[in-house]
Amino acid sequence: MCHIGNACNFLTVCRHRRRADASMPYAARNSPSETTMKNLPSRLAVGVMAIIAVAVASGAQAKPRARDLGVPFDGTPGQFNAITDVKGVEVGHTTLVSGSGKLKVGTGPVRTGVTAILPRGKASLDPVFGGWFSLNGNGEMTGTTWLEESGVLDGPVMITNTHSVGVVRDAVIAWRIKQAPPDEEGYSWSLPIVAETADDDLNDMNGFHVKPEHAFHALDGAHGGPAEEGNVGGGTGMICNEFKGGIGTSSRVLPAKLGGYTVGVLVQCNYGRRSQLRIAGVPVGKEISDHTVREEDIGSIIIVVATDAPLIPTQLKRLARRAALGLARDGSFAGDGSGDIFIAFSTANPGAATGKGVRDIKMLPNDQMNPIFLATVQSTEEAIINAMVAAETMKGKNDLEVIALPHDRLREALKKYNRLAEPK
Repeated sequence: MCHIGNACNFLTVCRHRRRADASMPYAARNSPSETTMKNLPSRLAVGVMAIIAVAVASGAQAKPRARDLGVPFDGTPGQFNAITDVKGVEVGHTTLVSGSGKLKVGTGPVRTGVTAILPRGKASLDPVFGGWFSLNGNGEMTGTTWLEESGVLDGPVMITNTHSVGVVRDAVIAWRIKQAPPDEEGYSWSLPIVAETADDDLNDMNGFHVKPEHAFHALDGAHGGPAEEGNVGGGTGMICNEFKGGIGTSSRVLPAKLGGYTVGVLVQCNYGRRSQLRIAGVPVGKEISDHTVREEDIGSIIIVVATDAPLIPTQLKRLARRAALGLARDGSFAGDGSGDIFIAFSTANPGAATGKGVRDIKMLPNDQMNPIFLATVQSTEEAIINAMVAAETMKGKNDLEVIALPHDRLREALKKYNRLAEPK
């Protein structure tokens, strides 16, 4: 059965899924992310992905999130409790899932994808101020040399698997050239930001299944409003604290007396040792210690921080550093094998990085940044837990199964330590 709304009525080329285990939760059995994409012609595959995107988006808020389960978090979230609460920010995904059983390089199983974050939306060519930080550099984020030098983020932030960085980078350049053709002298250039985490435990990462059209779809399908989480986009095959990981997001809105600014965070989480996992201060990893899959912290996490506060590049680098503290709240110690790389941008000061002549900009004084620092820490902490709460149990290459964080046992652990909150 193909679970992509009514698509199966006419997309009969979509392969049948493996029969779902009756013991699986309904949401897991009926997830559109389990759609088989293998062997579809590229244009048709992207068409199917577009339908999947609609199906996922329509059910994005149907899944419980961490707060719905009674996880207590500090701070006030925005309308969607997502990075898209920062006005103008859009997020898109392409999710690729096909095959099962023994690994056959180049064929599958495939459990991967692409995620796109567009600071001012896909229709804008206006750059933003940005900054980045590497907590532990066993990973990659292209384009950061020029970001460090210029303080300007010109284009989207893309996230995929480790061995698909190159194809996604090239696809972004092609996409941007189509958006803004070269000038009269043929001059056009781009140094895209593309980050990665490794999904090779569940995915045929050496099969190079991510293609340019998948990056195009993530970019073209980006949207505001409620954001998809869990087994989607670049997070499809990721593992977090030895539970199923993936994409997660959260936001905070400051009180009017502190400027009323919004901070939003999106993570692709693939890091962590189960024994170290803490949720709202509770040692959940020790309370739920079965079905572990790794002996070391050999994964990675990419964190994207957005704000509408008027911050300049040096301040945004400071903001990116604070994401590490939210990560630490959830138990990370930034292991040697983990690529923990963060980027922050501000949507304030439109037009400041384009055109000719002197530009007047606004800047928040450094001594007024503490509330934004705290909002970043809080949003990062919650985004990671949202990713694990949304993710569903997945079986990947060589039949390795990574279980989802069990909601009932999470609530039991929180209750045991008197940390279970009544959902609002």
